[in-house]
Amino acid sequence: MNNKLVFLGLLYFVQGIPYGLQSSLLPVYLRGAGHSLTRIGFTKMLYFPWVLKVLWAPLVDRIGTKRRWLVATVSGLALTCLTSSALAPEMHIWGVAGTLLAMNTLASVQDIAVDGAAVGLLKGRGELGLGNTAQVVGYKAGSVFAGGGLLAVIDVAGWSWMFMLLAFVYAGVALFVWGAPVLDDEPARGQQADGSRRGGQGVDALMPWRVWRKLLAVPGTAWTVLYVLTYKLGEQGAVTMFPLFLLDHHMSARELGFWNGVIAMGFSICGSSLGGLLLAQFSIGALMRRVFVLRTISMVFQSSLLTVLEPSALMKESYCAQTLAARVNNSAFAGAVTDQLCGSSVFLTDTSLRFSSEDTLHVFLGQEGMAVLSMSVQHFLGGLITTLTFTTMMHCTQRAEESIQATHYSFLATLEVLGKLMFSALAGGVVDWFGFQVAFLFFLTLSAGTALHVWTATFTGALREHQLKEQPK
Repeated sequence: MNNKLVFLGLLYFVQGIPYGLQSSLLPVYLRGAGHSLTRIGFTKMLYFPWVLKVLWAPLVDRIGTKRRWLVATVSGLALTCLTSSALAPEMHIWGVAGTLLAMNTLASVQDIAVDGAAVGLLKGRGELGLGNTAQVVGYKAGSVFAGGGLLAVIDVAGWSWMFMLLAFVYAGVALFVWGAPVLDDEPARGQQADGSRRGGQGVDALMPWRVWRKLLAVPGTAWTVLYVLTYKLGEQGAVTMFPLFLLDHHMSARELGFWNGVIAMGFSICGSSLGGLLLAQFSIGALMRRVFVLRTISMVFQSSLLTVLEPSALMKESYCAQTLAARVNNSAFAGAVTDQLCGSSVFLTDTSLRFSSEDTLHVFLGQEGMAVLSMSVQHFLGGLITTLTFTTMMHCTQRAEESIQATHYSFLATLEVLGKLMFSALAGGVVDWFGFQVAFLFFLTLSAGTALHVWTATFTGALREHQLKEQPK
């Protein structure tokens, strides 16, 4: 089991790197350059290859072996990074976009192969829980590595050395996969598949609609399709827009990168890890009922913070006035905090004004602390829900025929990405049109609707306990 977890965790780690590069760097950079939230949202279209991966998933199922696909895609990522090391991002912005698009394309193909391998390797409820924890935690760790660690490498060594480092990482993983013993029995499965293709599967390859009919006929697929399309809608809007709200009103880009990119993501990884442990002890239906209710409560808390954190003009002038009082009192830290809100230059002519800088500073830091707590709780619950969701998807896929399992899982995973991607791209426009408060009320409504959908399914639908306890023969 340990070999399986290391194998899956490492592959999902390198798979998360393109996401970390794009999600942590581009939004803050573009917002700092003055771009609208609508335009920032449209950068999510670079993830579009993840939506299309279901089109080539049948090829990964029927041609070659999972080992060969994994080695080919990871090696392709290494070559892409090696080529990108010659680019200068200031001069070749479209080249940078092309690099991220190519990395997303290769990572999406890799995802099909590693998901297919995971479906075959993981057996029983205990292995499914731990395996999906390795999947989610590995992916998020790769995202943190790219969005935090590699950005530090850029500051020290520059763009070229960062991509050289990535090229070496991918090349090492490709060599690891080539010799991984957990896939040693795969040729036997491939030969069996070849024999079956001489019968009926060859016809299916020529008539893809038959494959689609098989996919949709798998028990539980209809409910799972609706669930994966909608379960992240409200949360995704909040997770995407709340950091940009803080960037506009309270936090600097550096602070936001630390709290949202490192601390909050650490909470997300903890939530994903806890999900795997809980799945080994409790039923998935009971867990999902409770966690979705908790997520709705956390959305209420975060939405209420928008009113508390929204500074009025008088409040902002008061903060600016604190700068003078702070500097007169030789409080460099208080002055630095007020500089972030008011700007580096403050001109006051009435030096007789007296303010209680410590009281106002405590209020400011208290509000900032609530914002950080809100982001951390949201990411923790989001990580926990993600592990539960991918376990649910794998339960559903294991009811399918072995010959279409990788395609079935890729189909569900594609819809999961599509639901998040489309709403992330539109969330910025919703905020630009209606404002943060109305938009977050909309996000909260979507989150509550998903919680009701899950609650109902645990009693009368696809999440009924006796269904999820069934294991593949």
